[in-house]
Amino acid sequence: MLTATDRYLARLIAMPLLGTLVIAAMLFLLDKMLSLFDFVAAQGGPVSVVWRMLANMLPEYMSLAIPIGLMLGILLAFRKLATSSELDVMRAVGLSYGRLLRVPYMYAIALALINFGIVGFVQPLSRHAYEALRFELRSGALGASIKVGEFTTLGKRMTLRIERSQDEGRNLQGIFVRAINRDGQSVAVTAAHGTFLATDDPDTIIFRLHDGVLVNEAPKYQTPRILSFSSHDLPIDLPQIEAFRGRDVDREKTIPELVLIGHNKTTPHDLRNEVRANFHFRMVEVVFMMLLPLAALAFAIPPKRSTSALGVFLSIVFIVTYHKINQYGESVGSLGKVDPIIALWGPFLLASGLVLWMYHVIAHRPGGQPIAALEYAFSTLGKQVVRLLRFGRRRPPAEGAA
Repeated sequence: MLTATDRYLARLIAMPLLGTLVIAAMLFLLDKMLSLFDFVAAQGGPVSVVWRMLANMLPEYMSLAIPIGLMLGILLAFRKLATSSELDVMRAVGLSYGRLLRVPYMYAIALALINFGIVGFVQPLSRHAYEALRFELRSGALGASIKVGEFTTLGKRMTLRIERSQDEGRNLQGIFVRAINRDGQSVAVTAAHGTFLATDDPDTIIFRLHDGVLVNEAPKYQTPRILSFSSHDLPIDLPQIEAFRGRDVDREKTIPELVLIGHNKTTPHDLRNEVRANFHFRMVEVVFMMLLPLAALAFAIPPKRSTSALGVFLSIVFIVTYHKINQYGESVGSLGKVDPIIALWGPFLLASGLVLWMYHVIAHRPGGQPIAALEYAFSTLGKQVVRLLRFGRRRPPAEGAA
């Protein structure tokens, strides 16, 4: 059963954890949003597809935001207890650090299971959906609009140019169309305005033109035939769109699928390395979350009579650096240069040793502070910077002063 202290600690962790999750996810999405807007605009696609692409990117970003949120949630909770001397009171009444970590580990286990579901099942499917949207944008399957003022090629035998577009594309003005048949017959059309109309055939649309001139040329015609019209329907065969690939990439496979491919004896050696590297990368990222409560505790407690927030900065650097090392280990393991187990679980063992040492220092050495040397170094550096700034602002002596 949870005691009053456990419930109090749970509330202290919950708010910064949820806040960090929301802020981290928003920062990741905002960073990606601008590039997606540029990509969709360049492809002429609808703006609504940007939100669909961002939604499919969210699981990938959450897989990194969850460990950061867990670390900062626990760290800021213990930092508040330490700076307000509540932690000293809890320690004085017999609550060990191991007992105080019961609630943080409840959070860690729950979030690790959620993260396993994300990286193991949700993220592969959302990544494939994201790539499918990119493919459909490039191929025009999402109804990409014709760019105004530019020549657009429809298939191999038709060129189209629109001077102006109004009413969200329903009223096109200044139209030029040139089409060539397989027998060499060509049609060039200019029209004042027109609009696209759907037909019963999904592979064909009608381009209804108004107030224009049609020039028809063919090898059997001695002179081109010219026709003025007030209304003319021009059928347009839509280009065939290639079907998007299946989930053939290792990053788009779920955990059970990776296990089956990795244990299949007919799997090529290079593919097996890629699958094993990706599998161990996902697993080591989830297992690493079990070390975060210990690391957060070690980073959270500043030296006595100090309110330094260096531990907060170092905790973020620690998580991001370890994540980048894992990404490098996955790349090396997928190339076959190093066994994926060594490339990914080797750094995990080193990080585990560092975290366990930091926890041992803070929990079992009286007055121990694992980042005390860094605290002293940054404090000294800060004082030197302040002195330099004050020296730079020193006023010159007044005239006539002795």
